[in-house]
Amino acid sequence: MNPQFPHDEIKPFASEKAKKQQVEEMFDGIAARYDLMNRLFSAGIDMKWRKKTISLLTKLEPKTILDMATGTADMAILACRLLKPEKVTGLDLSAEMLELGRKKIEKEGFVNKIELLKGDGEAISFPDNSFDAVMVAFGVRNFENLENGLREMLRVLKPGGKLVILEFSKPNWGFKNLYNLYMGIVAPEVARWFRQNKDAYRYLNRSSNAFPDRNDFTAILDSVGFSNTECKPLSFGICCIYSGRKL
Repeated sequence: MNPQFPHDEIKPFASEKAKKQQVEEMFDGIAARYDLMNRLFSAGIDMKWRKKTISLLTKLEPKTILDMATGTADMAILACRLLKPEKVTGLDLSAEMLELGRKKIEKEGFVNKIELLKGDGEAISFPDNSFDAVMVAFGVRNFENLENGLREMLRVLKPGGKLVILEFSKPNWGFKNLYNLYMGIVAPEVARWFRQNKDAYRYLNRSSNAFPDRNDFTAILDSVGFSNTECKPLSFGICCIYSGRKL
């Protein structure tokens, strides 16, 4: 299926490789210092955003959770702490990110609770109606085809299940210029100082700017079949929490 939205066509590198392959290679390349860079760029506030996202699942009391684009398993670990599910399954394209995630899971003592698998979010290898909840943190903008990924998440949700998505958005007007300066110029240079791939962090900024956010994104959730969709902006609109249910 051809890309449907501008951000679908934004790739990490100037290469003929498909976006999906480039995203996998990009995260493999920056995995070693990914957590450090996240904490540094956000001054640690990203963990508060993640906790707020997971808290939207509290009333649901999910027993089985799918963490899409799990990366190094921050969301999976937080969900185990906060929600006490029976099992969390983390799925990601990057083998290097998953390997780091497994080390963190072992350290936290959640080996029997969290399973990390290499897989494609646009072709999830689980049957229909498999999970009580699905969560994604900073991952949906990396899909090669956004609608494909959202439809797959809807498919594997059980009826009555809930999707929560944490994603960057366009900041509020008064904060926008400062934020764009930081993400477009400062962050890539800081990444270079830490011997990270500067192009990767520029891609993250470009893909965030092109991503259909707020009402535009909830409209997409509605169109693929989610119900009761909502958007909650956080921190001057730097990011938003989106949610939807499967009837």
